[in-house]
Amino acid sequence: MTHQRQLLAKIEDKSAHIAIIGMGYVGLPLAVEFARVGFRVTGIDVSPEKMALLNAGNSYIPDVPAEILALLVSDGRLTGTTDNAVLATADAISICVPTPLSKSKNPDISYIVAASDEVSRYAHPGMLVVLESTTYPGTTEEVILPRITANGLEVGTEFFLAFSPERVDPGNDVWQTRNIPKVMGGVTPACLEVATALYRHAVDTLVPVSSTQAAEMVKLLENTFRAVNIAMVNEMVIMCDKLGVNVWDVIEAAATKPFGYMPFYPGPGVGGHCIPLDPHYLSWKLKTLNYNARFIELAGEINSHMPDYVVGKVVDGLNDDAKPVRGSKVLVLGVTYKPDIDDVRESPALDVIQQLLEKGARVSYHDPFVPTLAQEGMDLASEDLDQALPAADCVVVIADHSSYDWSQIAQEARLIVDTRHALKDITGPARIVGL
Repeated sequence: MTHQRQLLAKIEDKSAHIAIIGMGYVGLPLAVEFARVGFRVTGIDVSPEKMALLNAGNSYIPDVPAEILALLVSDGRLTGTTDNAVLATADAISICVPTPLSKSKNPDISYIVAASDEVSRYAHPGMLVVLESTTYPGTTEEVILPRITANGLEVGTEFFLAFSPERVDPGNDVWQTRNIPKVMGGVTPACLEVATALYRHAVDTLVPVSSTQAAEMVKLLENTFRAVNIAMVNEMVIMCDKLGVNVWDVIEAAATKPFGYMPFYPGPGVGGHCIPLDPHYLSWKLKTLNYNARFIELAGEINSHMPDYVVGKVVDGLNDDAKPVRGSKVLVLGVTYKPDIDDVRESPALDVIQQLLEKGARVSYHDPFVPTLAQEGMDLASEDLDQALPAADCVVVIADHSSYDWSQIAQEARLIVDTRHALKDITGPARIVGL
């Protein structure tokens, strides 16, 4: 029996051992889905703290219910480790590691390289490897493939390699790992067959494409589309401000058109691991081919300057109250990049806070999901909202968490810079300044 048929048989009877490298927002939910349908899954992460929590049945990802995780752990279907040696017994490996940008906005694929080196070290015939980390087109075949074939294994016959971009939306109660359609591309047709055979157990709908490069490009198209359209509406904010037009009236009216228009909404900037970063992977790759991705560059420039615009609104608002920024108490509401999650990665709140501190403001914050904020030179703790609101000279809404009582905020605050249109239907003594 060929290695392909042996692996397909293990996948079919669920005796295949699955290892997932990187147990964060992508890896842990994926591990849970495979374990729930009966596979034995081992999660691998460099963080001993995370793996200790996992092995105790304690979830550290809000989208993964602790009771489900605890059941899978107690049944022996899901375990965590920091030891890559477990890869030696794995039949299938999913790589779900971070892919940040460097300060110069060049791709940092060091985590992919490190994971690939470990996979190569323990590579053996009859193994499937799937990369899920967002990256530039060509990574799977240019970075992972040569590392494994260096062991003398032949792709498509002795081992199988595919790319399947993660599509995680933290905090989304409707669309999660199981029901989000999953794009898959294999290095060879046999690679695609094996990968889809495995993932169809954990995901309801699979979307096969012609190659790993096509699958890599799908993810970048999705998030470039969002980044460019968010940048367009963010620039519309600035233009409407200069024209004296209410941008929210314009957006809401335009959204009534039943064809040829899709509403996007402005904000203080873009955050999270995808939209601020992914388009730059494509831009970087095109630069190596002597092409300038102008939409991506312009969108990045506009979105990255929105925190400056927000700080300008704070300065102007305080000035209208005859108060200087230096020495004024500014309270930031919500420091996550979107509401009702605990993720501060690339959050525009970080830039807003940093700029206000540099201008001499006395900055504090409140966020029910983030008890402390210690990064980028900041060492802050979430304030008591009842005390902080009336004491603030200006309140800046960055993340409009659903737990906030906007009527209370409008009653107790003096000046509010509302970057999310959260107080659109609220009245109170507070002076509200929109984008």
